Amino acid sequence: MTTPLLSLDDAKAHLNVFIADDDALITAKIVAAEAWVAQYIGVALDDATTFPDGTPEPIFEAVRQLVAHLYNNREAALIGTNIVENCPGMFDLLAPYRAWTF
Repeated sequence: MTTPLLSLDDAKAHLNVFIADDDALITAKIVAAEAWVAQYIGVALDDATTFPDGTPEPIFEAVRQLVAHLYNNREAALIGTNIVENCPGMFDLLAPYRAWTF
């Protein structure tokens, strides 16, 4: 498994999880969320050329929000909703960093 940029402790604090029982699950959710965000914005989150000062905090916040969504909603779909409705601020946080290609 890839080593995530967002720390497990940071994600657990965001989730208000204080036990170690779900550490492996949360770590897997972090890896999945970071991969999704990187694909969405079109650049690796640890790309030193794009982010010479390190990964911007709004990207980490978007990852936190997506981790929380994945952790709290472990089924494949929520009937009648979509990711934009479940994580509305996430897209606003990522918009300035998205590499648009046409």
